Amino acid sequence: MNTAHPPVLVVGAGPAGLVAALTLLQNGISVRIIDKDPHPRIGQRGAGIWPRSLELYNFLGISEVNSLGTPAPVMRGYKPGTLEVLKDSVMVPHIEPTPSIPFYVPKLIGQQLLDVILRRHLEKFSCSVEMGTELRSFEQSDEGVTAVLAKNDTSETFDTKWIIGADGAKGIVRKQLGLTFLGETRDDTRIVTGDIRMTGVGLDRLHWHRFGNFHERGLSLRPTDEVGDDGWQFFLFGHELDLAKIAESEKLVFETIALLIPTEISFNKVVWMSDFRANIRMVNKFSEGRVFVAGDAAHVHSPTGGQGLNSGVQDAFNLGWKLALVQKGLANKSLLETYSAERLPVISEMLGVTTSILDKAIASGDASSGRTPILFMLGINCRFSTIVLDEFVTSGKPINAYGVLDEGHLEAGDRAPDAPNVLQMGRAEPNATTLFSLYRPWYHTILVFAPSLADATPVLGALEAYDKSVVRSAVVLPSSASVTSVASPADLVLVDQEGHAYSAYLMEAGQTKVFVIRPDGVIGAIVHGTEGVKKYFSKIFVDT
Repeated sequence: MNTAHPPVLVVGAGPAGLVAALTLLQNGISVRIIDKDPHPRIGQRGAGIWPRSLELYNFLGISEVNSLGTPAPVMRGYKPGTLEVLKDSVMVPHIEPTPSIPFYVPKLIGQQLLDVILRRHLEKFSCSVEMGTELRSFEQSDEGVTAVLAKNDTSETFDTKWIIGADGAKGIVRKQLGLTFLGETRDDTRIVTGDIRMTGVGLDRLHWHRFGNFHERGLSLRPTDEVGDDGWQFFLFGHELDLAKIAESEKLVFETIALLIPTEISFNKVVWMSDFRANIRMVNKFSEGRVFVAGDAAHVHSPTGGQGLNSGVQDAFNLGWKLALVQKGLANKSLLETYSAERLPVISEMLGVTTSILDKAIASGDASSGRTPILFMLGINCRFSTIVLDEFVTSGKPINAYGVLDEGHLEAGDRAPDAPNVLQMGRAEPNATTLFSLYRPWYHTILVFAPSLADATPVLGALEAYDKSVVRSAVVLPSSASVTSVASPADLVLVDQEGHAYSAYLMEAGQTKVFVIRPDGVIGAIVHGTEGVKKYFSKIFVDT
């Protein structure tokens, strides 16, 4: 890694910027990451982590997000002016657990803790965020980008190859690129949110409490020990409240909450708060030349559905592996055009989903209405992408980039499913592993499903032409296969002893079929054999 002069400057150290930096570092590309704030941001903010994002953190080796995150508590509503329970509702739609979905329980983890976790992983690569460092301007040419940075009123000129703008909705990168940010600001949705420390008689820490309603005046309180053993994330809403004024005063927050909860309350302090209106906007494209935008710099939306932070992290993960291959000279620069092409339809449809949930919440007065399993983000796909290849489907179907997961259907461009208890052969003792444990952000994984090792040999031979550091292979044999020898050019030989892999990838025992799994855990290709693999990689790698 060229740590002396990093080829990528990441602007903004929220989750999208941190994931972009970490993905590149794991790919062997050094980065410089800056943030104009002098101190790390505090607060729960967008705390919901949906299953697809949990999978992404798993690929990056960040298991703490799932282990430290907590499931969403049941939301308890009360009869007006009382602590008498009106109804309990679930904020998270239910899906049946299956072997192909290892993380089927969405988790809540505050952004403050999430940032700490991600920074720790960056530090393993001797990379730390430069706080209080601001991007003032940049100029780009065919060869690179020259950025003007400022820290403590000291100016610095920094030459780099690429810039990733993860600097939020008000950031400079999108504005200087001249990208449009069309959409609407919803004046009917103003919310004050923050973290507070308080206790209330009869207010248990097992439920997400809601008082009042979305129309006139209302409050929701979610217990979170991340803030303290008396900590809560609060949301104040409703047209009868002067929310802009309330957001300026801890005293008014206390008074408003005391007004809405009919019990004795002891206030400690407001740790952090902010007021916002729902902005629903997105860029017309995600890049220009050598400069990219991701996360809130590229799209903002209603907080209903909790898709924002998740989408930003998924932007970064889509971009990271592509930028790494181009910077290494292994892929043509045109590969970077697919970042915008693959993310635009996803984000456009996501804005529609979250706005629909917002409208239903306003109409019904219930924040849990309109939520479906689409929010798990497992059905997001790029089947329409020019770099995916599927020899088993006919093209021409309408784009449905934000679909609901259908485990009975699998195409190139879909999320690659997991499979547990797959036996890894070739060791003294075969050990059980998962398909997800094979997938990592710095290489493509070629899964060759075949009745025997001999059937897989021609495809494996074709893989010899590709750089071993960015392409790995595994033969997946059916449970009925008898493996006497594991002598094979494949990196791994697996026996699907319980049939989960064959089931998830919709395979029959006698078939031979090849699945190319991209570094971002998306199926890049589903092909018959050697020629299909070559055709797929001809769109990814430069001719060797």
